[in-house]
Amino acid sequence: MSRRRRGSLLDGVLLLDKPVGMSSNHALQRARRLLDARKAGHTGTLDPFATGLLICCFGQATKLSTKLLAADKTYIATLRLGQETDTADLDGDVIDRVSNATVIARSQPGQVKQVLSQFQGVIEQVPPMHSALKKEGRPLYEYARAGIEVERPARQVEIYRLQCLARTSSTLTIEVHCSKGTYVRTLAQDIGRALGCLAHLTALRRTQIGPFDVQQAINLRALGAAEDKEQQLLKGADLPASLLPVNF
Repeated sequence: MSRRRRGSLLDGVLLLDKPVGMSSNHALQRARRLLDARKAGHTGTLDPFATGLLICCFGQATKLSTKLLAADKTYIATLRLGQETDTADLDGDVIDRVSNATVIARSQPGQVKQVLSQFQGVIEQVPPMHSALKKEGRPLYEYARAGIEVERPARQVEIYRLQCLARTSSTLTIEVHCSKGTYVRTLAQDIGRALGCLAHLTALRRTQIGPFDVQQAINLRALGAAEDKEQQLLKGADLPASLLPVNF
């Protein structure tokens, strides 16, 4: 007796606004269950503390994943100035700090603008230890959790746009339009070091992936309340022709 396959054969793309505190895979599986879809995947992980655009592909639309993973992305990021953590974000332990006076002195508008300009264009980033990149078949975060730091070669990424949206005495909010493979928490850490007052990432929201904007997205609560949930999917005719695989 063959095993019964669960879920409907749905084809399409769901633009999901991922909530804070949920992993990308958890959000994807919640959406898949709400749609009763059989086959699903997403195109770019957001950390649990991050929110924003998560593109979920169902059925034949999973063939779009490669192109969407390679797409440029836009984020709004909030940096806490004055402290650096071992993960470069709010989930890590503080490993270095400077005084409030130093933060205020080093983060004046003119200096912030000058430093941000240094990170625009093609730059090199050293991937963080707390990442899923693999070294000898093991993800880097496994080494990090064991207290082992391994050598990571720098990688080239491109920052197309980097601007300051808001500034307080202890925070900096920036908008980042970047190429695939960019680690925004590494960028936050590097900006803090360049300013001379240290920084780590405390909030992150992804607002764009390629041609898609978070304003087009639906959250899980609204998806659950929708009478015709399948209508929330973008079908072939709704998608840019450049993204479409053969026979979609």
